[in-house]
Amino acid sequence: MKTYFLTVFEKDGTNVLDETFQAETDDQAKEIGSEKLKEKGFSEHTHRCVAPEGHLVLFHR
Repeated sequence: MKTYFLTVFEKDGTNVLDETFQAETDDQAKEIGSEKLKEKGFSEHTHRCVAPEGHLVLFHR
């Protein structure tokens, strides 16, 4: 399992969510991250999900 980092921002750059979660693969992390965003109502906010190696798994501006 790898630890992924999910971050959400307001339009003014204010950080509104910083969360980590575990996933086996980048594809699984993308699904988990998307579901967390929907559950918390942040789907349309600027967000990113970063793999432990540093590459983006999810990004929305």
